[in-house]
Amino acid sequence: MNIWVPKKIFFTKGVGNHKEELHSFELALRNAGIEKFNLVYVSSIFPPGCKMISKAKGLKEKNPGEITYCVMSRCSSNEPYRLLAASVGCAIPADTSQYGYISEHHAFGQTEKQAGDYAEDLAAAMLASTLGIDFDVDKSWDENKEIFKISGKIVRTRNVTQSVIVPRKGGWTTVLAAAVFVF
Repeated sequence: MNIWVPKKIFFTKGVGNHKEELHSFELALRNAGIEKFNLVYVSSIFPPGCKMISKAKGLKEKNPGEITYCVMSRCSSNEPYRLLAASVGCAIPADTSQYGYISEHHAFGQTEKQAGDYAEDLAAAMLASTLGIDFDVDKSWDENKEIFKISGKIVRTRNVTQSVIVPRKGGWTTVLAAAVFVF
């Protein structure tokens, strides 16, 4: 058994506003509930057999100062009325003994739904390529879902997305979305 493979994961999101960009990021972390951890960004693999748990349960299993691995997307701006979005998408194969994918996406001018759908499509496309399934990113998710059903490799997808419009009063706004691993 490898102790370095996470057994659990939770998803969270946050937003923060402040006159300083770094402080707005800190407030977004606080809003997401993960400000007290030493975050280490990792790439895009959803571990085999990893169990999704609630944010509340995940936070109870972590300690302040703990080194915490996560996949995070973030976006910041100080331009009034700018629409920001940060999203993390996830695709898990039907065979949970296989690994899945987590994607990060951040954008200006996208709604929560647009950014979330895009992040899910990214994760599903990466997973499809490893399963040998032809996945057309230009088709809607519903059309691609049929391809997964026919192939017998049905996947679950999900996303966590935070979007917000930068306030008129200015200052910095940061949005973030994260998949947080629990050992």
